[in-house]
Amino acid sequence: MSEEFDYVIVGAGSAGCVLANRLSSDPAVRVALVEAGPRDRKLEIKLPAAFPKLFHTKYDWDLFTTSQPELKARELYWPRGKTLGGSSSLNAQMWVRGARADYDGWGAAAPGWSFDEVMPYFRRSENRVGSNTDDVYGTSGPLYIEELRDPNPLRAAFFEACAEAGFVRLAELNDPGIDGYAPTPVTQHRGRRWSAADGYLRPALKRPNLQLFVETLTRRITVVDGRATGVEIRSAKGGNQTLSARREVLLSAGAVHSPHLLQISGIGDPDGLSAAGIPTVVPIPGVGKGLQDHLSVPVIMFTRDAATLVDAEKPVNLLKFLTQRRGMLTSNVGEGVAFGRSEPGLEHPDLEYVFAPVPFIDHGQADPPGHGITIGVVLLQPESVGTVTARSADPAVAPVIDAGYLTAPNDLKRLVAGVEQSQRLFGTNALRGLVTDKMLPNPDQTNLAEYVRATAETLYHPTGTCRMGSDDAAVVDANLAVHGVAALRVVDASVMPQIIRGHTHAPTVMIAERAADLIRQAN
Repeated sequence: MSEEFDYVIVGAGSAGCVLANRLSSDPAVRVALVEAGPRDRKLEIKLPAAFPKLFHTKYDWDLFTTSQPELKARELYWPRGKTLGGSSSLNAQMWVRGARADYDGWGAAAPGWSFDEVMPYFRRSENRVGSNTDDVYGTSGPLYIEELRDPNPLRAAFFEACAEAGFVRLAELNDPGIDGYAPTPVTQHRGRRWSAADGYLRPALKRPNLQLFVETLTRRITVVDGRATGVEIRSAKGGNQTLSARREVLLSAGAVHSPHLLQISGIGDPDGLSAAGIPTVVPIPGVGKGLQDHLSVPVIMFTRDAATLVDAEKPVNLLKFLTQRRGMLTSNVGEGVAFGRSEPGLEHPDLEYVFAPVPFIDHGQADPPGHGITIGVVLLQPESVGTVTARSADPAVAPVIDAGYLTAPNDLKRLVAGVEQSQRLFGTNALRGLVTDKMLPNPDQTNLAEYVRATAETLYHPTGTCRMGSDDAAVVDANLAVHGVAALRVVDASVMPQIIRGHTHAPTVMIAERAADLIRQAN
């Protein structure tokens, strides 16, 4: 059975929702959007603080890395969104673009992607409610970018500690210099999560020329005479179908599943494909290479009082959210951010300190032993790289994810410096009287390297596995077109030439906004 469209989009996440909206705005074209997961109807998706409740459920791909030798041989859990909105439906809603220097670096690798060139696409997506000093944000886009309605009172103490430690208060966290601290702008509207599905997809689904396929697994991309002609899909009921693309196939499945789909379709490194029993259709050695992710090391302290999110699940707080859209459950958990340096003299910040008014242990899955607060130390520009590699031609078999964490010699040293800085923050006058003892075991000055190895976890920001550029290792060009395959583009975080000094939802939306223009111009 076959059905024909102008565009077939794979993945209804942060990028796919944008593409579906922008491309279907032309009534003359027919668009298909394929999503492996279910619809986003779960209450926990709407509750900002409840995102850890979605981990290890049907809304999550529930991925794991291989054993990471530099992290005490741990296999790290990677939650990835498997529902409408993708990871924007189960993330911490932090709208953090990154630095001017990040995008200027992209522009050097791929013309058209410098800071000044991409900024209009950020602004096109944004509907800023609240402070907008120096008009940093757009104010009429589909995505609400708001301030927390009920920030935790302990956040103010964290900010006082930052000032005491010499950090500068930013008027807006998304100042392109990112050198300082500020409240986290969040993708929320009146206290509830506002995902890419809320902002982009739901309005577009009213159009007759957009067809949505949910709970539908993409089996492979079909390539005929060097041209992508469509995708083969399998519905939840087991039926197989081909969706033909008259114009283009657009992969927006994310930094794990976009390279995986290319590989199981025979597009990738011939040696790796052969090892997985997949015939090579188009040799592109860089597919699945260049994986980068942000590691986060939690530094957690017990607090003297109960002004934390530990009690957020009490019925009174759920009632407050349901009736007023206020209270603890409106927290995004990562309520404040400071950017700093691992050593003096660095031109740009290379560390991020994320403040959470709760002990965030094991991705929020573990019950904390008491009230506490967390400073998550994040390495913004890791030198370590990893790979995503297909195990077999079966699309239902998860790929091998080797994140390569801490395999570059400088990464561990910089994270240790960040943990030391976080300890100094806890030792300031602003915080010292509010905390008592360390909650996680033994982060003392004698074994901080081992502490990092034992506790570091992903910050959920995989990138770079279908990197854009013109060199031999690049997978897509500056227009996001796959090298050597006509009518096929990758549009998601996998195309980033270098991971940013920020979070990945905002730049992924921006990439898709710009891609929509590139696609329309080409067709």
